[in-house]
Amino acid sequence: MSTFSILSLVAFATLFVTMLLYFFQRQPLARQSMWIAHTSLAGLLLLRWVQSGHFPLSNLYESCLFLSWAVTLGHFVVEKDASRAGFLDLGIFTAPMAFFVYAFATFSLPPTMQEAGPLVPALRSHWLMMHVTLMILSYAALLFGSVLSLAFLVITTGPRKNSEKLQSLASTFDTLSYRTLGIGFPLLTVGILSGAVWANEAWGSYWSWDPKETWALITWLIFAIYLHSRLTYGWNGQKAALIASVGFFLIWICYLGVNLLGKGLHSYGWLTS
Repeated sequence: MSTFSILSLVAFATLFVTMLLYFFQRQPLARQSMWIAHTSLAGLLLLRWVQSGHFPLSNLYESCLFLSWAVTLGHFVVEKDASRAGFLDLGIFTAPMAFFVYAFATFSLPPTMQEAGPLVPALRSHWLMMHVTLMILSYAALLFGSVLSLAFLVITTGPRKNSEKLQSLASTFDTLSYRTLGIGFPLLTVGILSGAVWANEAWGSYWSWDPKETWALITWLIFAIYLHSRLTYGWNGQKAALIASVGFFLIWICYLGVNLLGKGLHSYGWLTS
């Protein structure tokens, strides 16, 4: 068995175990398991980089690996703030996201895509690392923040919504969601701008209304509305959470839906290429 296969099995197993440990509230063990998963995913990305000779973001399989790793990274970035607020089960949200993205990449994508190979000519650019890295990191942060907003809505509309403990938890989710989305939005903005510069360099136009570009713009607009409403009008709680929850579904459409269902200028290395 190859080193890549071993690391792949370790990453899959530890993500699955981490998800169960957080579900059963075994935080110390869960955190250790999350570290192992995070390190294994980092090892997979580095090994893929060495094998292919290019930064591992050239197709859907590699971007799923990177997204899964980015979610685990986001877990450790936000974990300290969550702990200060008394919420120790952050992995209830992050572990399933990382696991299912990784499982999708491993079991749903064709073996040919999972094999390391050279870059297609259209992707041989110094902009690849900057643009795609920023976009995937922004997706991870925005998905994380949006999931917290969805959790906020569930808590504040449930039968025990007036419970003091649940109100405190909802307030924590609202704050963490705002902070996380505040990180993801600038990353998305710079990612889109770098993509526009790359598009002009490659295709002679900054914007072509390609399906991927269009949905990225729609996603950007919904989170711009979210931040504008909070900063300008002081919206928080359910109003803001509803906007962010819409953003959750838009990210998945932009990241997977467009590439699985449609063709466009961004189809290199995807299922429709």
